[in-house]
Amino acid sequence: MTFVTDCSFLENELLDVVRLFKRRPEMLTHSFVYEEGVFRNVFSVDGKEYFYEDGDTVRDELEFKRLERRYAKLRLYQILSQTYLEKMPWGALTGIRPTKLAYMEQEQGKDFAALFRQMGVQEENIRLVAQILEAQKGIYEKKDGNTDLFVSIPFCPTKCAYCSFITAPIEKTKHFLPAYLDCLEKELAAAEESVKNLRSVYIGGGTPFALDVSELERVLQAVEPIYTAYSSRVEYTVEAGRPDVFSEEKLRLLKDYGVTRICINPQSFSDATLQKIGRKHTEADVYKAFAMSEKYGFSVNVDLIAGLADETPEIFAQSVQKAVETGADNITVHCLSLKSGAKLKEETDYLENEHISKMVSFSRELLGGRGYVPYYMYRQKYQVGNNENVGWTKPNKACVYNIDIMEEIADNLAVGANAVSKRVYTEKGLITRCASQKDLPTYIAHVDETIEKRRKFFL
Repeated sequence: MTFVTDCSFLENELLDVVRLFKRRPEMLTHSFVYEEGVFRNVFSVDGKEYFYEDGDTVRDELEFKRLERRYAKLRLYQILSQTYLEKMPWGALTGIRPTKLAYMEQEQGKDFAALFRQMGVQEENIRLVAQILEAQKGIYEKKDGNTDLFVSIPFCPTKCAYCSFITAPIEKTKHFLPAYLDCLEKELAAAEESVKNLRSVYIGGGTPFALDVSELERVLQAVEPIYTAYSSRVEYTVEAGRPDVFSEEKLRLLKDYGVTRICINPQSFSDATLQKIGRKHTEADVYKAFAMSEKYGFSVNVDLIAGLADETPEIFAQSVQKAVETGADNITVHCLSLKSGAKLKEETDYLENEHISKMVSFSRELLGGRGYVPYYMYRQKYQVGNNENVGWTKPNKACVYNIDIMEEIADNLAVGANAVSKRVYTEKGLITRCASQKDLPTYIAHVDETIEKRRKFFL
């Protein structure tokens, strides 16, 4: 496809709209001008021209940019939807956080549903957003200084076909572990002064349980001084991960250090699917992990992915049902997404699965019927069926970290390789980022620079 626009600010935004559709124009041109309170967008799609004028009130530069994006994306979406006779579940919304947009509308005294309808969002998704906002009451808090601590453990038993993370099989990277743990200890010791009002700790990956007991304890010991200063009211999560690396000793260690929540991530309960995506564990291993964990009283998060391998709606439905039967407090239903760096993206540039919407619909029906409520969501580019990822929770069991990170309402102090820290300036409506190096040897070699850069970032 050839694409030309005279507004460089809108180039990527408009391309995101085009990527929603499997069929795409061969030639697309766009021009934009703003005059006397009117946003004018002119499109030419394979030789056919479209002209739109949208008037709106603009109070500042930030709002101007927001409306500039909104009207251009909406009008292109309408053109392509009508041309190819296809409607998307989220209409012209391509951003990854629809709930964040809903909150913004509410803060301005507006009904977010009106905007979502204007953008072509399906009614069931508008209801979903409303349910999530309701579920977040009592946890959602915009306050400068609120902080979540993230510790990156980029090691896994194997690399899944859909994964874009920097991990490689641990047998290939284990020689980096001693130096990596040294760096984490230095980073966490230096981070203490930057933590203000700690809301949650999240040790994630990768697969933290891919570490052996002594290695895992080094991480927990390094986190302990930060956590214990706030422990009476702080959620503490370890993304234990794959069931085949669970052990009683590791679980007991977490309990001893005050961990309150773990993640058991089967992705599917089908042994055939697990084998196809590169997992070493089985369905039976998932149940063993739950049985081992039960005696320690952790809240448990579970991840499932709709659209894996050759799964049918029936196979996916069985996984959702089995996840519910485990008694997990949180169940997140992800939709398969093409990610840069993943083996799957090397093999295709557009994901098709005619059953994905049926899978999503089933998960909503079953989880809602079994007492779970949706409490956070996010979307990704190149998702199957242009759907979304939704976290479901039992009443009063929501994961604080997931809400904070997805709504971007608290600082995220992130340590380790490929970790991205965020500062959230509530009053200014501003978010800034500070990233560490992605690959292990570069991160290890430059950890002192990273520590100093982050220290200045959080001043």
